[in-house]
Amino acid sequence: MSRRQYLPDVTVLPKRVNRLAEIDLSLLVSAGIKGVILDLDNTLVSEDDCYLSPGGELWLEKARNQGIDFFVLSNGKRRYRVEFWSARLGVPAFSPAKKPLPRGFKRAFSYFGLSPAQVVVIGDSFHTDGMGALINGCRWIQVASLPHPPRWWERIAGRWVQFPYPKYLELIEWKPEYD
Repeated sequence: MSRRQYLPDVTVLPKRVNRLAEIDLSLLVSAGIKGVILDLDNTLVSEDDCYLSPGGELWLEKARNQGIDFFVLSNGKRRYRVEFWSARLGVPAFSPAKKPLPRGFKRAFSYFGLSPAQVVVIGDSFHTDGMGALINGCRWIQVASLPHPPRWWERIAGRWVQFPYPKYLELIEWKPEYD
């Protein structure tokens, strides 16, 4: 028998996507993902609360219909803001999570009742979301950071920390049926 026969069938998830809605739900389901830990700022919602990720709400609804559960971990210090978006999107949240430290991730695992292998972290920052996923044994998908004014650490670390939302993508796709 070859060594390959002993390896589990692991579905490869994308490492980076431009939008949350670009993540293929059938890949998550076939990978055995039952829980998703989401970042709030610049992943689901712009940091200045001007807009949601394009197609994000519809994507959340489709994922729920396929049996995927969600939990928001935010490092945001404005709890009222996190609570507002948690209620608006119908997703439980914990803030301030102090990612990448394990406390918030353990709270999410407890909420899900799942092991880290059944959970994927989706966020825009390597130093918080990505490191938190690695420390806690989860897989991670990086989403392009929604447009926002750069913070001081983003000016220093640049693309190593986050990759910007592509300029060629529109935030809203206008379709003829909207007229």
